[in-house]
Amino acid sequence: MHKILANKVVGISELKTNPAAILTAAAEEPVAILNRNKPAGYIISPEVWEAIADRLEDIELTAIANKRLNDGNKPVKVSLDEL
Repeated sequence: MHKILANKVVGISELKTNPAAILTAAAEEPVAILNRNKPAGYIISPEVWEAIADRLEDIELTAIANKRLNDGNKPVKVSLDEL
């Protein structure tokens, strides 16, 4: 059993038939593309992709900051004016 992570689903043949309609639907929320009733992919809007990419970058930067905070070196205080 495959988990589908979207409220809207279309078959791959429908995507081939009317891709513009699927892209329009994806502007509102993710659309799962099914091939033989299994998820073959997802279509999302550029805005959703940008939000996902920003979130991933934030997670990566948080991990770097935590690693540096816990590296054993003494923190150095600076003010915004000094930067």
